[in-house]
Amino acid sequence: MNSEERQVDIRLVPAAVTSWAVTAAGILFAPWAIVAIVVGTVAVTALAGRWCARRGIRLGVAGVAAVAVIGTAFGLSIGIRAHDVRQHPIAARHGDTATVGVVPTESPRSLGQGRIMFRAGLRDLDGGPLTGMVLVFAPVTDFAALTVGRPATFRARIGRPLRPDLSVAVLTAIGEPTLGPVPAVRRLSGHIRSEFAETARRVLPADQAAMLPALVLGDMSAVTATTSADFQVAGLTHLTAVSGANVTIVCGTALLSAALVGPRLAALLALAVLIGFVVVVEPSASVLRAAVMGGIALLSVLTHRRRQAIPVLSASIIALMSVAPQLAVDAGFALSVVATAALVVIAPIWSARLVGRGWPEPLAAAVSIALAAQLVTAPLIAGISGRFSVLAVLANLLVAAVIPPITVIGTTAAACSAFAPAVAGLLVRFTGPELWWLLTVAHRIAAVPGAAVTVPSGVAGMALVAAVSIAAILSWRRRWGRVLSAGAACCLLAWTLSGVVGGA
Repeated sequence: MNSEERQVDIRLVPAAVTSWAVTAAGILFAPWAIVAIVVGTVAVTALAGRWCARRGIRLGVAGVAAVAVIGTAFGLSIGIRAHDVRQHPIAARHGDTATVGVVPTESPRSLGQGRIMFRAGLRDLDGGPLTGMVLVFAPVTDFAALTVGRPATFRARIGRPLRPDLSVAVLTAIGEPTLGPVPAVRRLSGHIRSEFAETARRVLPADQAAMLPALVLGDMSAVTATTSADFQVAGLTHLTAVSGANVTIVCGTALLSAALVGPRLAALLALAVLIGFVVVVEPSASVLRAAVMGGIALLSVLTHRRRQAIPVLSASIIALMSVAPQLAVDAGFALSVVATAALVVIAPIWSARLVGRGWPEPLAAAVSIALAAQLVTAPLIAGISGRFSVLAVLANLLVAAVIPPITVIGTTAAACSAFAPAVAGLLVRFTGPELWWLLTVAHRIAAVPGAAVTVPSGVAGMALVAAVSIAAILSWRRRWGRVLSAGAACCLLAWTLSGVVGGA
């Protein structure tokens, strides 16, 4: 790694963090919090700039000025947006029933017991035009044909938002909907998704057929509660959501064609694949986030230059805060950002050190990526779920080799399913062994006694897991820390074996 690579360009990082923090504060708290965040971030950036300057890291006056401008602009924007949400006309109708028209912005998610939930954009209320983000609960039988982008009109009970996320109301459907026409692009994507799921059911065992659409397209509708619980305990839940990793794998495969068609055509092909992938998966806010983060990770992998990835990541955060400010309080967005940062900042350093100690490069890269991702995401996951997966790193290492072929072959099969079902069926068969291994690992890891431990939820859980993770990393640099870690691993193994033998 040359000197240019060591000097990471972090000048946009404070501005990105400021845009995120100010937007979140504007959504969650009163206007005074916005002012406090702006003043605080400017002061911290100025102090950090002096500290960085003494270590040869560039931040400078431009970084402080950018923080002040970004903070002020985003503060005014989110302040106006939050005020509009609080004063929204639908607030006067909380507790009433009305005829509403909405356009879903994400695929409905099953809640069990015949109920679904989806986010949507409000289109009209009792025949009058009205806009705003809403959360809808509805019976699956009446809304089975609903898809992203398809307008729906129905009677609903209007309630207050469940949490501050710029939603203006919660709608509980109490009547059958009148569904509008499906846009052509949505019709095509829906057809591809349904045909792909049907192909998987036709050629794979039930558990594998349910998991393949979840891994490739984020479609969890057929995944059983038992499998979902296994993946959560094993720390593999992130695989069942469309993420930047999916985008990186798919576009990276397209870029391999550069050897045949040249780099420019390969880049255009990757762009076309990215657009098609986003359309089929359905361009919700989470998929948009995944596309951006995956593009950043791909840039880092292709250029092997971390200092380019950090400014792009920072600029992307600023852009996403402008386009979709509700992402500031979205847990999935936070997980994507920190995981991407770990991939382009921490993992390459650890991988280089392991290679320097004689590790094979593929193994060093796999271990570094798994450890870095676990380090930065574990506190957030613990804060959200109240659980910490002890064996998540091991589980992710065991399945790391099968995720790329599942993603690439599955995505190709999905593209072929609507036009060449026989070809799609043949391709899907090749994912069978990989899916079997993934499901086996998830089940076996989840069955291990103590595979996941309960921690306090919220900020307390995040702080606890973060402190333990940092302490483990710092102690690993010393011999006594490595001995202690090895002893802890042996104790965990003994506990696991005793539980299995004893039938626990």
